[in-house]
Amino acid sequence: METNENLIEVLNDLIKINNDRIDGYEKAVEEVEDIDLDLRGIFQKMANESRQNINELSAEVRNLGGEIATGTTNSGKIYRVWMDIKATFTGHDRTSVLESCEYGEDAAQEAYDDALATDTDLPVNIRQIIANQKAELLESHNLIKKYRDLHQAVN
Repeated sequence: METNENLIEVLNDLIKINNDRIDGYEKAVEEVEDIDLDLRGIFQKMANESRQNINELSAEVRNLGGEIATGTTNSGKIYRVWMDIKATFTGHDRTSVLESCEYGEDAAQEAYDDALATDTDLPVNIRQIIANQKAELLESHNLIKKYRDLHQAVN
């Protein structure tokens, strides 16, 4: 039974980091200018990606008989506060928003790395779900980084 509880905790941590991503990208949509339609679309796509991740992880938590986590991680709260503070000092420009998003994507990668490195026995199907989601999130991270680098090169 303890294994299930540990496994549920690992999955719930990933649900929380995905909740962080949703909150972060919804905040990012608010931060960018109306003309930044490209970023708005990307940010909405990434929030939806996390919604799908949460659905998949929640199904596994339910299968294990656990309570599905709500809310966000403590680091997620720090991320959102950091984004608010940074916006106060730098304005709502593309570079600062992209840098904030990249910071959040780094945190998501770290959370998925931690989940895959856990001492808890991960069944093959759950390990595969986590690995697949991590790979998708890495693609998102790299896209954000590419946009940030391109914008810095132009300015």
